[in-house]
Amino acid sequence: MADHDNKTQITAVDPHDFVAAVEHPTRRADAEVLLELMARVTGCPPRMWGPTMIGFGRYHYRYESGREGDFLMTGFSPRKASLVVYILPGYDDIADDLARLGKHEIGKSCLYINKLVDIDLDVLEKIIVESVARMRADYETSDS
Repeated sequence: MADHDNKTQITAVDPHDFVAAVEHPTRRADAEVLLELMARVTGCPPRMWGPTMIGFGRYHYRYESGREGDFLMTGFSPRKASLVVYILPGYDDIADDLARLGKHEIGKSCLYINKLVDIDLDVLEKIIVESVARMRADYETSDS
């Protein structure tokens, strides 16, 4: 039986209002840049996923266990410690881009950036564009 119980769901909160309320001025300004960049490169409107994640597009996943659901195709979260950019396909084929990106750390599908001035925005844009292209090729996706 399929489990559609993904706890992180789209909310009615306006992402622009959420970003405007970010306390740290640098984090807020960086989030405004990412809002524009991700909307432009994905062609998708920003949507809040849960209380802190801003997503662009969505994809449908289905595990061998039968669990399935929808999740953001790409996005970010302006957290207190860092900006988190969600690169859902992971980092298997982008070592060269990561080497040119600038100061960052990676998790399973999270790219942690302290502030945008620490990185090359053109490289980040390339990573996001290629990530979204892979998601669209590998999954059933939607721009909403």
